[in-house]
Amino acid sequence: MTPVISKNAPAAVGPYSHAVIHNDTVYCAGQIPLNPATGEIVGTTIEDQTRQVMSNLEAVLKDCHTSLNNIVKTTVFLASMDDFAGMNQVYEAALGGHKPARSAFQVARLPKDALVEIECIAVCDKK
Repeated sequence: MTPVISKNAPAAVGPYSHAVIHNDTVYCAGQIPLNPATGEIVGTTIEDQTRQVMSNLEAVLKDCHTSLNNIVKTTVFLASMDDFAGMNQVYEAALGGHKPARSAFQVARLPKDALVEIECIAVCDKK
């Protein structure tokens, strides 16, 4: 297993790696809408926060030599299911037609009171 700490994603807010690569699979830790430079939450709407989360995931995947197009499965954690439609619109646009398997849940609370957190599993690009 190879742990990956991305210099292009927000610093981890706990004792974990941004991702772990095992064989040809990348397991990404959940990303919340933190600005990588400031560590602060970006935006107050589900759309703004989802855009930042997808950007953070993209940065982690890039450092793992893969991309959003290679995501196999995502798990979406929402502070409120009332935000599902707004999250879904931005999520779909970020993936550009790619449709990985997905689960979505409302949770009691997310780190830093974010509105959304997304984790994913992806395959590595073949060289």
